[in-house]
Amino acid sequence: MTARHLFPIILLLLALAATCAAADSPLRTLRPGHPRLFALDADIQRVRALIASDSKAREWHVYLRDRATELLGQPPLEYRLQGPRLLEVSRQALRRIATLGLIYRLDGDRAFADRAIRELMNVCNFQDWHPPHFLDTTEMTNAAAIGYDWLYPVLTPEQRAIVKQAIIDKGLMPGLELYEMNAGWVTYTHNWNQVCNGGMTVGALAIADEEPKLAASIVSYAVRSIPTSLAGFRPDGAWAEGPGYWRYATEYTVFFLAALESALGNDFGLADSPGLDRAGDFRIYDDGPFDRVFNFADASEPYGRNPQMFWFARRYHQPLYAWFERRNPQAAHRPAPPDAWALLWYDPQGDLALVLRSEEASLLRRVARDLPLDKWFRRADIAFLRGAWADPNAIFIGFKGGQNPVNHGHLDLGTFVLDAQGERWALDLGPDDYNLPGYFDAKPGGQRWTYYRMRTEGHNTLTFNGENQALPCQAPITAFHSAPDRAFVVADLSAAYPMAKRVWRGIALLERKHVLVQDEIETADGAPSAGGAPHASPVDLVWAMHTRAKVTVDGATAVLTQDDKTLTARILSPADAVFATASADPGPPQARNEGVTKLVVRLPAVNGSVRLAVMLSTDATAAAPALSPLDDWVDLGRVPRL
Repeated sequence: MTARHLFPIILLLLALAATCAAADSPLRTLRPGHPRLFALDADIQRVRALIASDSKAREWHVYLRDRATELLGQPPLEYRLQGPRLLEVSRQALRRIATLGLIYRLDGDRAFADRAIRELMNVCNFQDWHPPHFLDTTEMTNAAAIGYDWLYPVLTPEQRAIVKQAIIDKGLMPGLELYEMNAGWVTYTHNWNQVCNGGMTVGALAIADEEPKLAASIVSYAVRSIPTSLAGFRPDGAWAEGPGYWRYATEYTVFFLAALESALGNDFGLADSPGLDRAGDFRIYDDGPFDRVFNFADASEPYGRNPQMFWFARRYHQPLYAWFERRNPQAAHRPAPPDAWALLWYDPQGDLALVLRSEEASLLRRVARDLPLDKWFRRADIAFLRGAWADPNAIFIGFKGGQNPVNHGHLDLGTFVLDAQGERWALDLGPDDYNLPGYFDAKPGGQRWTYYRMRTEGHNTLTFNGENQALPCQAPITAFHSAPDRAFVVADLSAAYPMAKRVWRGIALLERKHVLVQDEIETADGAPSAGGAPHASPVDLVWAMHTRAKVTVDGATAVLTQDDKTLTARILSPADAVFATASADPGPPQARNEGVTKLVVRLPAVNGSVRLAVMLSTDATAAAPALSPLDDWVDLGRVPRL
């Protein structure tokens, strides 16, 4: 056969190979033209209709238009590091470009488009997007990609070329290098994985028609990488990094999924990852009766808005999620302002008054009737007990088992928060300054564990001999029980304290209004610890609870007062134990914890077995409950392990 005869066959084989490659490409269903990310023209029409018909959507539109108007007179952002990060600049760029771009598309006022383009060109001319701290890079890539896609019709050819090249050179290529090495955040199981995969995917899809090979590589790598972190939502939607990083992880998970859906019409089945459909449950349960969360790990009490709850509501048919986000969290303290995504993803689901046309209809009543008061999130080993839904004065307990270490976690196994009468009585101090030296040096003996807010002594749990809990270790919740008159949770903390043989902690909510914290410790000479290592006996034991209340101590009784409300703490066992107070101020450069008192019970030289039981109640005359061994609690509420 001559070369002349072979040539058509070669062309046919090449065409078949190209066809197969195209069929296998994640971009084969790419939506042509722009916009293709998040806000299609049909979405803009839907939001306009909501603004016309829904008072909350209209209120949010007015707020965002006012913010966009303010931005018209502000100078562009500067390239400025805070500590080792450009992250705040990247986030401001995302907020500015998304707000200005959305208001332009909704209202048609070219002044907003011009200001967004000015900001977009500004960040694209930065020297880089700071890849040494890749969150900075990926959030800026997200911002630039949204600007490129939403403003494409009003960008000049020269501006398009500059933005596209910045997305490639300053965003996607540094990301591709890590993908190809399978290094860094590509393999992480925590929030960095979702955030970086999300930002890279949005950037790739923005330019996918012009750079299909690069975009296909990025999307393919991201689709393979992100399941390693999505597994953290199994089986029930909780997030072990705490509520602050639940917000960050779910935010970029939704950016990732929503971008795939709008640009490709295909999320590759990733939205069906187990537990992701229940992630909104964790947001709801972690919220206290007056919108202060159980802020374990590096999280603060105020939560802000979570517009991804609207996306979850629509995608998973959960109207409760939409209602919860729409109701304006923290309204009793400081209304949380909406952002562009809150308006774009706004969902009126869950308003039963509109559905039933009845003044008696209320989703709050449905919550009170149908949603269990108590919840144990299994993999994260976080539990919540509460007196009621929809009552700002109800009692609320957040309790933590789990493991040390977790990314952004503290050495806080067994800690809890307590709300009652509209006040937080037992609080978590939250994070310290991320720029403290060695703040993220979390290896055993790392500098992170020298800071008070990360140390065991800085939490509402037990400390032995003034030492931190062990690294690594697991504190599983072994019992959970929910009944109208008694709800409780028990955690086995033994592995956290190698100097003791057994350490169990139980917290019970009695009659939905009184709290019992019961600890049982066993330490005996020569006995091995739970981890098999020998331990020293006796041990000095400290029980601690941090509070902003004024504390008055009288032997085995302590009265906590704030805003003319009181909580009484009573030691029920051992008989000779007394309360004391201690400073929670570690001194500079750490946070000073001003206004915080540490209520303590000290049991020196514990040798053998001891039961330490403390009752907390807003009723000073409440009768003390009969104490029973935690073994009995476990027999009643024993739970299976994953």
